[in-house]
Amino acid sequence: MAETKPGLRDLLVVPTLITLAVTVLRLVGEMARWSPALFNREAGGPLSLVGIVWLIPVFGVVFALRLLRAGEGPSHAGMAAGWAAAGFALNTALLVAAIKVFPTSPVAQLAVFGVGSWAAIALARPGWPALWRVLLAYGFAARIPVLVVMLFAIFREWDSHYAKPRPDFPPMGHWGLFWWTAFLPQMSIWIYLTVVLGILSGAAAVGLKRLAGGKRGASLTSPA
Repeated sequence: MAETKPGLRDLLVVPTLITLAVTVLRLVGEMARWSPALFNREAGGPLSLVGIVWLIPVFGVVFALRLLRAGEGPSHAGMAAGWAAAGFALNTALLVAAIKVFPTSPVAQLAVFGVGSWAAIALARPGWPALWRVLLAYGFAARIPVLVVMLFAIFREWDSHYAKPRPDFPPMGHWGLFWWTAFLPQMSIWIYLTVVLGILSGAAAVGLKRLAGGKRGASLTSPA
């Protein structure tokens, strides 16, 4: 029997609070100059072990299984993954093209990547609209607090990855940095990654669950 259909609030409250806690921990760790392996302060914070990016596949699976139990699973897990993969492929192609066309302009590359991100988000929807809706809402819930942190970090010039553009970025004022390195990426690129990677991980979990269920059913009905 399917569970009662969960609302967005039911699905998002705990993941949002966990994500906010990790964001705060990341900021505290960077400002306190804790281990760079855990709290990388360099531009982009690459491979920092403490970060909300690692929560995307985790909550993608959590949301997917909750929806499946409530009878809102995808008609076909492979199709859901396929639409998300198509969005990823589209945006990757656009980014590669932008790098070739604008090899010395990180601003132009970001602009193309941002527009492509929303095209990819739209393309990912048909495979599993219910999960798409939850992940889109979670993406905003996760990234708006980061945007607030970056606003303070940039204007107060904190020694944090939240305030640092990539090394080849052209000089510009605080508002320019906020737009190009905070608002645009957080409200497009990171939302896209949340939706696409979340659907891919969620669809994989559902596919494995259905496969395991089918094998158990076959073993129960097979002759002794």
